[in-house]
Amino acid sequence: MHLFTLLIYQPFLNILVFTYWLLSFVTNGHPDMGIAVIIFTIIVRILMLPLSLKGHRTEHERRQIMAELAQIEKDFASNPIGLEKERKKLLKTNNSVLVSELVSLVVQVTLALMLWKMFKTGLEGADLHLLYSFMPEIETPYNLVFLGTYDLSQPNLTLNFIQSILIFIMETLSTYYSRYRVTKAEVVRLQLVLPVVSFLIFMGLPAGKKMFVITSLVFSIILLIIRIVSRNFSDYKYKKEQSAEESSEEKIVVATK
Repeated sequence: MHLFTLLIYQPFLNILVFTYWLLSFVTNGHPDMGIAVIIFTIIVRILMLPLSLKGHRTEHERRQIMAELAQIEKDFASNPIGLEKERKKLLKTNNSVLVSELVSLVVQVTLALMLWKMFKTGLEGADLHLLYSFMPEIETPYNLVFLGTYDLSQPNLTLNFIQSILIFIMETLSTYYSRYRVTKAEVVRLQLVLPVVSFLIFMGLPAGKKMFVITSLVFSIILLIIRIVSRNFSDYKYKKEQSAEESSEEKIVVATK
């Protein structure tokens, strides 16, 4: 816990508070911690961008592992010992994908703990002793009411609902973007069950945590839209080139006749 505080919680707490302090210069001395959270989230997502891109690159490998595992279970249905041996062999030869998944999970859990602690007690005064000595003087208590409406230290159903809607949009776009066949079970689990479960899980958490998730989802949705547009443009360009080549070949054939 001490290492978590020293290496993760304290640095990010200082970044958030420093961002809040900078806002005082553009808000005539009335900074909003909600806006600071939005800027803070964008900074964190940019820092995590290589990890996010790595996660997209391993999707193909992950699906290959699942397909091979299903085939192994089918081939060794009557041989439990051989099934276990082949399963271990498959996982051992693809440990880089599993490590990537584990790292991603650890990062997400760490961020969740950090944000929960920040908005539950930290920014209200319990952890202000963790601010670095070189930090500028910042008037306390901090303004934790986003846009004068949403208390970031308390749960908020409106932000919770917005978060679930964005999860649905994100999963719908991800389904469209994926080049792999999506089963009905995956559609139900990701586009229907996940938003509902997320709504229930986050219902009692501070709104500041939800602001982070909402901003992070918007960031991810924008990146995904860029990928979709880029892929569609590449597909259109490729089809146009293929059509031009076919047309040219037809002209050559006609000319030779």
